[in-house]
Amino acid sequence: MRHRVRKHLKFKKKSFQHRDAMLRNLATDLFLHKSLKTTMKKAKAVLPLVDKLINIVNSKDEMNAIRAVKAYLYTKESSLELFKNVAPQYKGEKTSGFTRITPIKYRDWDNAKIVLLELI
Repeated sequence: MRHRVRKHLKFKKKSFQHRDAMLRNLATDLFLHKSLKTTMKKAKAVLPLVDKLINIVNSKDEMNAIRAVKAYLYTKESSLELFKNVAPQYKGEKTSGFTRITPIKYRDWDNAKIVLLELI
């Protein structure tokens, strides 16, 4: 049986540490640059993490939000960008749907779907 296996986070031949670092890098770059080009599989994997971080920042407890975001994002600039510019746009009752995935093309050598992942 395949209990507790999250299919969208499973990348072939990548360890847990590699997968975690890859998703943290994607989230850090998304908050810094507001959009990035990546494969569809990686974009779908990073969506729940971005939603969680924005919801953590919009929570009422600010000190715990600062600690949680600093523990997850790699750079100070990306966490400042999240607190100052990104999260205040989404204050309210909305808890998900902060990003948009737009298909661009298929990559030549392995035919992977390349998408544009951007904050709405």
